[in-house]
Amino acid sequence: MSSHPESLWKVQDVARFLSMSTSWVYKEAEAGRLPCVRIGAALRFRPEEIRAFLDRQRVPRGAVIPLRG
Repeated sequence: MSSHPESLWKVQDVARFLSMSTSWVYKEAEAGRLPCVRIGAALRFRPEEIRAFLDRQRVPRGAVIPLRG
């Protein structure tokens, strides 16, 4: 771990990084699918956990992905 950890991200930072809406970030975090830290009423995110989340979403080349209905 770095001696100078990155600052926590806000919902807007995560939405921008993932190119998703803030409402999607709130929904996924509240459902437990997006790792977050709750500080009082605020949600905060560790950048390294969001990057790891993104890496886990990778789909093998050529894979057929059914859309949720």
